[in-house]
Amino acid sequence: MPKNATTDSTSSVSSGIPGLDEVLVGGFTPDRLYLVEGVPGSGKTTLAMQFLLEGITRGEKALYVSLSETEEELREIAGSHGWDLSGLHIHELSAPQDRLDPDAQYTMFHPSEVELGDTTKRMLEEVERLDPKRLVFDSLAELRLLAGSALRYRRQVLALKQYFAGRGCTVLLLDDSAVAEHGLHVHTLVHGAVSLEQLNPDFGADRRRLRITKFRGRKFRGGYHDYEIHTGGLHVFPRMVAAEFRRDIDRKTCASTGLAELDTLLGGGADRGTSTLLIGAAGTGKSTLATQMVMAAAGRGERCAMFTFDESIQSVIARSTSIGLDIEKHMDSGLVTIQPVDPAELSPGEFASLIRDAVERDDARFVVIDSLNGYLNAMPEERFMIVQLHEVLAYLGQMGVVTVLINAQAGLIGQMQTTLDVSYLADSVVLLRYYEVRGEVHQAISVLKKRTGRHERSIHRLTISADGVKVGEPLRNLRGVLTGVPHEVGEPADHACSA
Repeated sequence: MPKNATTDSTSSVSSGIPGLDEVLVGGFTPDRLYLVEGVPGSGKTTLAMQFLLEGITRGEKALYVSLSETEEELREIAGSHGWDLSGLHIHELSAPQDRLDPDAQYTMFHPSEVELGDTTKRMLEEVERLDPKRLVFDSLAELRLLAGSALRYRRQVLALKQYFAGRGCTVLLLDDSAVAEHGLHVHTLVHGAVSLEQLNPDFGADRRRLRITKFRGRKFRGGYHDYEIHTGGLHVFPRMVAAEFRRDIDRKTCASTGLAELDTLLGGGADRGTSTLLIGAAGTGKSTLATQMVMAAAGRGERCAMFTFDESIQSVIARSTSIGLDIEKHMDSGLVTIQPVDPAELSPGEFASLIRDAVERDDARFVVIDSLNGYLNAMPEERFMIVQLHEVLAYLGQMGVVTVLINAQAGLIGQMQTTLDVSYLADSVVLLRYYEVRGEVHQAISVLKKRTGRHERSIHRLTISADGVKVGEPLRNLRGVLTGVPHEVGEPADHACSA
């Protein structure tokens, strides 16, 4: 939780769900009614059971009143998550066994006139007997059908609210959000509402997100928050708000890249709390250069985190070893962690959570995102990718982390195209290009931008070999290096020069 987030644990009821209390800025207000709505499969029952089990661990009595699922089904759900329900009271309000008997069907009276009162009476009798501190009612959809009309349904929910007022019980009412025209009747009565959504992208796993649509008298974190359902229950990834985070750092110091020539190009190195974008065609050495910077940081004893969308751990190790960078040594010591990311399986919120864990839990001071092209593919809605990336970079900057971003351009030599223009977000931009001379392909490196100070503007030759990464002398006798086919200064443009 952000250091400056103000919470009062004495006046909040913990949800028991990782991340949700942070969204609620502490938890639920005690002794109130809350609506949890979502489509089938969004995790309403799982959320409710985690809420009740959290109460049991705190020594509170918990009651689950079910009209839609049997006790056997609930215990099966709990078993799939490895939960022990021995301390949970389950009250199943199922219909009598003879309800399917034709002789038992109502003819003179509507079922709502008989069943609604009976159902409510049995539920309240169990509440009176147990006197729980936490209660889940599953679900309002059944109560709505029993009521028969919107007016009677609203009055029934209002009666429940008045009944629980002053009883010292926090109640979750589960409902199906698909019935939107009836849900509004409940929204005006409850103290707060949690909406669960399930998105179905054309490719990859389903995406789930939640939103607090109402929370009376309390501050909460608005917007959509991604969440996952794994073995063990729901895990919410709160939307990142960079302004809530800050760490005191010495911004006057620079982080060396481990290459004196590159440090000179960058005006002394990478400044603390800034981001550096390495941009260029595939194979120009962007990932290798980022690895060189990681090795230098690890050599200073700084923890580094690499998030790779395009390479496996084995590929990173093999590539680094081939040029004399023993990154595996630092991985074994714990200074360097490499986290492969599958964009088809990871939500943007979960990725932001991984970065927060690396920075706040593991104290990473150097972060690499390789590459932004893969990060773009992790976004279910690409038009928001730049905004989310801005928040991530602002957060890393506030925490004093040196960030390296990699972006691959389309093309090899000549006119280059960038599918994702994020150069204005980065504090420094390092361009790597191919250029051809006399039938040989070389690589060039230059710094195009540094927001926090001066930098060298000359173009240098870059060499990557078994001896490592080397930045050569400035290519002052060449012009047109960035076009891919340079010419020697003073030579006619139709004659290629020698390097």
